[in-house]
This record gives sequence, C-alpha cells and structure tokens, in this order.
Amino acid sequence: MKKAPALAVIEFSDIPAGIDATDAMLKKAPIAFVKSGTITRGRFLTLIGGSTAAVEESLAEGLFRGAGRVLDHLLLADVHPRVYDAILGGRRAGGAGALAVIETDTVASNVRAAELALKGTPVELVELRLADTGLSGKGVSIYQGDLPDIEAAVDIVLGYMRQTGGEVRHTIISSPHEALARQIGSSTSFETAALLELDGETG
Repeated sequence: MKKAPALAVIEFSDIPAGIDATDAMLKKAPIAFVKSGTITRGRFLTLIGGSTAAVEESLAEGLFRGAGRVLDHLLLADVHPRVYDAILGGRRAGGAGALAVIETDTVASNVRAAELALKGTPVELVELRLADTGLSGKGVSIYQGDLPDIEAAVDIVLGYMRQTGGEVRHTIISSPHEALARQIGSSTSFETAALLELDGETG
C-alpha cells in the first residue's frame, strides 16, 4: 500500500447511503486508494487516502451526498505514520509500561483520539480497532508507555472528546499483569486471541 499524506474516514448510518456516497466520492477526485464496506450495527464505513486536496474534495462530496446519513467523519491532512499503519491493519506487540484503553462510539472519533495522543505524547499505539466484529460500531485504541505519558495522552483525548461532545470510556492500568500485556499484544478480539497457559491451580 502506497503512503499518502492525507486520510479521511466517513461513517454512514445505512448501507445504501454509504455505497452511493462512496461512488460519488470516487468520481469526484483522483484519490489514491479506498477501503469501504459494512461494519457492525448495519453501518457503512469508507476510508480514503491521497493528496490533501483530492481527499478534501472527495470527503466534501461524500458529506454532501450522504447528507443526514453521515454519523461521523474525519480528515487527517498530515496523518501520523503510526495512525496510518494502524488504520490499515498494522499493530505492535505490547511491551513494558502502563496501558490505556480508549473506547468511543464512532470510528472517526477514535482515529482522531489516536492522532492527538501520538502527536502530543511519546506513547506507543498498540492497536486500533475500527468497528470490527464484536465492537457494535465502536472504535477502540490501546496505548502503552511510561505512566506519566499515558496519563497525558488520556488527558488530551478526554479534552478533545469534551469539546466535541462525543462519548468516551477509558481506563489506565499502571502496572498490567504480564499475561494481560501478552494477550493485548497479540489481540484484544476474543475470536482471535490465543489461549495462554498460566501457572494457576487446576484442581
């Protein structure tokens, strides 16, 4: 996948509107790539990337065409490289340090949260999940780093969510159990999570 300086995310409340608007977006401007499809709760999610001008023009067309069916949207004109990789499915294995988990009601708001956290602090983005199976349309991101940095990252995200009026839930684990860190490092999805053998009692 070629790198692009700008990304946009747009969520639609229904599938026909999402497909129609995505078609209009593709016809409007020469974007570099698109990824779109159904997500949980009967929504439709479209991600586009390319030059800033093309992405802005295409997103504007999607917002116009989607009208009242747009749940949320986001434009990142200078996307952070780790957010870029995470949006496209990349993840980093968990290491040492405190953990923060951020859950939002929309994908776009969680992507913005990740962008703000990474640009404002030296935390690591472990995982970014975009309304996949089991999330009921929510976005979830997980961060790891030194506790003061993790706390600062959460403060930045909460401040942004207060300004926008979005719903957010979070937790900070200052010293996660080694087994939990390993589990999160592989996946937070129960469907794909590996069974970890521990030293506990069996009888």
